[in-house]
Amino acid sequence: MHSMIAKEIDGIVLQAARNNAQWCDAVCRAHGLDSALDGDVWASPRRTPPYYPDAVTLNPTASEASVLARIDTGNPGCSVKDSFARLDLAPAGFEILFDAQWTHRPANASAGMPAATTSAIPLEWRRISSATGLADWEAAWGGTESTGLFRPALLTKEIAFLAGLDASGHIVAGAVANRTGDVVGLSNVFATDGIPADLAWHGSLALIATLWPGRAVVGYESGADLHTAIRHGFRPVGPLRIWLRAS
Repeated sequence: MHSMIAKEIDGIVLQAARNNAQWCDAVCRAHGLDSALDGDVWASPRRTPPYYPDAVTLNPTASEASVLARIDTGNPGCSVKDSFARLDLAPAGFEILFDAQWTHRPANASAGMPAATTSAIPLEWRRISSATGLADWEAAWGGTESTGLFRPALLTKEIAFLAGLDASGHIVAGAVANRTGDVVGLSNVFATDGIPADLAWHGSLALIATLWPGRAVVGYESGADLHTAIRHGFRPVGPLRIWLRAS
């Protein structure tokens, strides 16, 4: 029984890592970068947009050499998402930026949010469908004017920018969802000042259930965000590590 559960979790981590890599790939390609999923590694040979890694391992057998050969380590800012926390990139000049946990939420999971929170601030949830709406979403997400990080090319059938609007029609919460195979990835969950984080998670998951019914949801979180995810039906399924070459 124990080995069956372990194999199930290993399979979920593989799905989550590939889902996340495909989201990174979409962001990079929207910026004109020639990134690619190649065997046990996704990578971009050119520096990726802010907040996005230069490589993501897709299999626990991926080696340091196979990762480093695909990326530009000659300039500061190179980063690697070690999806299985197994690499040692310190000899190549990398430092651990942070550790996190892959998360998985079964399709039949309950919302798990206190009723008092759901009724405190009613929001209207919708999917962003225009370039203007995407710029507004990014401005709310970043807390400043849009920089064009998220480009209109990302408004596809399998990628959804989810927005929670207040009574004035302003975006005050949101997230990104991307579907790959049997799972939907959830990332970039945010809530602006005064909006409970639980409200953003609850609304995003409800909209995902409408857009892609019957799908499990995966992602990765750390710290307080991990505890919030667990409250909403997720479970930790495996460690990952982010490496950064700062100089």
